[in-house]
Amino acid sequence: MLFSVSLHSLAWPAAASMLSEQDRRVADREPAPAAGSRYTILTRPPELREHAVTINALAHAMGRAQRVMLRVGFFSFFINLLMLTAPLYMLQVYDRVLASRSHETLLYITLFAIASLLTMGLLEMVRSRILVRLGAQIDGLLSVRTFRVVLVSGHNGQAFRDLDALRGFLTGAGVLALLDAPWVPLYVGLVYLLHPLLGHVALAGAMILLAIGLISERATRGLLAEAGAELAGSTQFAEHAARNSEVVRAMGMLPGLMARWHKPHAAGLALQAVASDRAGSITATAKSVRFCLQVAVLGAGAYLVIEQQITAGAMIAASIIMGRGLAPVESAIGSWRGFLAARSSYDRLQKTLGTLTEQDDRMPLPAPRGNLHVDNLFAGPPDGGRNVINGVSFQLERGQVLGITGPSGAGKSSLVRLLVGVWAPKSGTVRLDGVAISDWRREEVGPYLGYLPQDIELFPGTVADNIARFGKVDAEQVVDAARRVGAHQMILELPAGYDTIIGPNGANLSGGQRQRIGLARALYGLPALIVLDEPTSNLDAEGEAIVRQALDELRSAGHTVIVIAHRPTLLGGTELLMVIQRGAIALFGPTSELMPQITRRPMSTAGHPGGTAQEAPNAL
Repeated sequence: MLFSVSLHSLAWPAAASMLSEQDRRVADREPAPAAGSRYTILTRPPELREHAVTINALAHAMGRAQRVMLRVGFFSFFINLLMLTAPLYMLQVYDRVLASRSHETLLYITLFAIASLLTMGLLEMVRSRILVRLGAQIDGLLSVRTFRVVLVSGHNGQAFRDLDALRGFLTGAGVLALLDAPWVPLYVGLVYLLHPLLGHVALAGAMILLAIGLISERATRGLLAEAGAELAGSTQFAEHAARNSEVVRAMGMLPGLMARWHKPHAAGLALQAVASDRAGSITATAKSVRFCLQVAVLGAGAYLVIEQQITAGAMIAASIIMGRGLAPVESAIGSWRGFLAARSSYDRLQKTLGTLTEQDDRMPLPAPRGNLHVDNLFAGPPDGGRNVINGVSFQLERGQVLGITGPSGAGKSSLVRLLVGVWAPKSGTVRLDGVAISDWRREEVGPYLGYLPQDIELFPGTVADNIARFGKVDAEQVVDAARRVGAHQMILELPAGYDTIIGPNGANLSGGQRQRIGLARALYGLPALIVLDEPTSNLDAEGEAIVRQALDELRSAGHTVIVIAHRPTLLGGTELLMVIQRGAIALFGPTSELMPQITRRPMSTAGHPGGTAQEAPNAL
């Protein structure tokens, strides 16, 4: 009964029904890196042709878990039958062997009992191995997608912890207790066969333990949910703080941050302690009740033996059968906290994995050439809030270089996030060669985009790996990209050159070195559209001159480039200039005409927002 409730609570039947046979076949395939020539028709490899959205992968995994659990339940049926060996052996010894004093009977039933118990052990081993392999299958179905969601959607590592918790419960002792619980009626029925009075005692005990289990669920569910939310929040805060450990140490911020972290952490622990206290008390009560019931069965059995209604063997057998039958219910009550945690993890995974969808398989599209068209764009941060981009419209032809400037907080970085598809607009479109940027599969269009954000993030690996975007390293293109941004000699001076291992965020590199490697990564493979946000913020005058030269070379080679910068010297190397204020275009036109205006007056008064926004198409 508890097992049935648990399955419905985890919504496995509903999850299984969400998938058609085609979806199930598709969800079995893991995403793989996109392949294909950079200058040919974009084709999607068969392993990337996923029809089901990612949330269906979780549904498919739970559907598979349900089917495996049915097989494990089949083994559980025979295991529970074989567990009757001990009470039946006792019954035969007391009522037949001791009465007949037959050595042969004792030998045969002993050998039969040993064989039955060895078979039970073998079935237990098979059942355990099935669950272990189920855990590996669930990890294979969900771990890659979870990693993609964490990286693409910007979630923290909570999704991995939720996946571990769900997998751990499905392969642990808690689920075995739930699998054994449905066989309680079998044991109670056998006790009824020995004598109705004993059966009444066993049935009453089962009902009492079931009521205790329901009380445990109600008493701990809300507290554990609140505790999980508080602890997850504190962990997320600690992860954010760890990414800025240098600032924390340098400015003595540790005590304040520790106090901020400790508040939700302590609150979560306090709620968890209350829930654990309640669960512990209920578990102890359940154990005491089970022992009392065994005493009650023995007492009732002794009374029936005195009244000569049953034998002494039946009394002993009834006690053992009832104890074995109620043990899974008691274990299920003890593992209820793990089940609640697994259910919470499942709910969070459902929401987290649902943030990333797989697009339908579509007709292959020509490789983009760099024509960009932005139409009436309105957008804000992904987590909601007011718009930071308001009605932006412009277009760039292949090979044009656009400089974007404006005061701090005007929306420049937000705009480029929309241009490369990191953010989704609330309305309006961004089209690359006539195709909405959101319609491109990221693995397909990514090689044709070069992007340098303000906050440059490098990853653990070699310098070459980072420049090659952790794909197959093309040594010639890696060196070419490094030379274009003046990083080749700097990289050669590193301990192992291009094979130098760098830490998270480029921990063993200076700011200028990180910026040069980030620039090389953006130019790797000479993408059709290159977007650079403050590309010279950590560079000296020589580095700035090299970047300007690179922009001239890219323009000559027909690559579309967008540069955000505050320094007029860098913007002077652009063909077109855009001034952004309060999320709207204030000025847009040829750089040679607009540069004198922005150098004569302060940036904050460079034009009224939207005053010339409609001039954008005409300026081209």
